[in-house]
Amino acid sequence: MTTTQRLIEEALSLPVEERALIADSLMRSLNLPSTSTDAEWTEVAKRRLAELRSGKVKPIPGDKVVAEVLKRLAM
Repeated sequence: MTTTQRLIEEALSLPVEERALIADSLMRSLNLPSTSTDAEWTEVAKRRLAELRSGKVKPIPGDKVVAEVLKRLAM
């Protein structure tokens, strides 16, 4: 197994918050940062995560979201 494969497996075993931090760090290394945009999206992500955790909103499975989008686009 390569070092990259081991890193990926280890990262996938981490809690979602830690995986998100890793993903964010990797994406930042690929794209030039936009401080204002990043700050806005960070706040949106934090708010949405808090809403999910509190039960204020319920998650919708991705396949249902895609089916609804395709249904709306077919109109």
